[in-house]
Amino acid sequence: MNQKPQLPPHVLIFPLPLQGPVNSMLKLAELLCLAGLHITFVVTEHMHGRLLRYANIQSRFECYPGFQLKTIPDGLPEDDPRSRGKFAVLLDSLKSKGKLIFKDMLTSGCLSHQKRRPVSFIIADGCLGFTCDAANEVGIPIVYVRTVSPCCLWVCFCLPRLIEAGEIPFNGDDLDTLIKGVPGMESFLRRRDLPSFCRSGDPDDESMRLYKTEGQENSRAYGLIVNTFEDLDGPILSHMRTVCPNIYTIGPLHAHHKNKLAEQAASLPPTSNSLWSVDRSAA
Repeated sequence: MNQKPQLPPHVLIFPLPLQGPVNSMLKLAELLCLAGLHITFVVTEHMHGRLLRYANIQSRFECYPGFQLKTIPDGLPEDDPRSRGKFAVLLDSLKSKGKLIFKDMLTSGCLSHQKRRPVSFIIADGCLGFTCDAANEVGIPIVYVRTVSPCCLWVCFCLPRLIEAGEIPFNGDDLDTLIKGVPGMESFLRRRDLPSFCRSGDPDDESMRLYKTEGQENSRAYGLIVNTFEDLDGPILSHMRTVCPNIYTIGPLHAHHKNKLAEQAASLPPTSNSLWSVDRSAA
C-alpha cells in the first residue's frame, strides 16, 4: 500500500505591524522556508498594502511553494495614518478586534488544503497577547518573539518593580542618577538610558501602561525567541529566564539570513522588506 508523503510542519508567523518586526520576521520566515517548512505569514491589511507597493515580497517568495501571505484587519479606518506616535491606538484596536478573527483563521480551514496541513505552531510578537489566548483555546503551541534587544526588554520586564520602588516615573533634569531596580544593570543603568516615557512623571502614561505588563504577558507563551546570542547577552538572558524560562536565542538573524542566501545566490532574488519608498537620490 502506497503511503501519502508526510506534509511538513506548518508555522504561522505574526509580527507586530511595524517596520523592524516585519523586516526581522520575514528573514525568519525565509530561513524556515529554506528548511522545508510551510509558512503562513500574517500581516495587517495596511501592512500588506505597503509590502506589495514598496517591497519585492511577491517575487522574493514565489520560489517557496510552502509560503503564503495572509491578512487580518487592524480595526482602524482605511484613511487613518497609523503613525508611530499613535501606536498604542493601533495596538488597542488589534487587541479588541483581533482575537475572534485570528481564532477563526486558525479553525476555519482557510490556511490549509490538500497539500498543506493545518497550522501546527505559531510564532507571534509578544505584544500581540490575543494570539496566545486564541492559540491556547484551540490547542496550538505558541512562542512569542521579540525583536528589541534583551537589555531593553529586561528593563520593560522590571517596570513594575521600578514603579513600586519609586524610581519611575521621575521629573527633573538629573538624568545621570543610577537606576537600582533592574538586576544585572545596577552599576551602569541611568535615568537617561530608560525609555522616554519614564520622564513624564505620570504613572498612568499611555506608554507606561502599555509596557509595564511585558514580563507577565511574555511569560504566558511556551517560550520566547530573541534576536541575539548567548555570548553577547548571556548575563541579561540569565535574569530574563527567571521570568521566561524557555528563551531561544536565534541571532544574529541578519547574519544567518545573509549566509544562507549566499548558498542560494544563483536562484534567489535580492531582498527588500521596506514599507516605504527607497530614497536613491544619493546613489
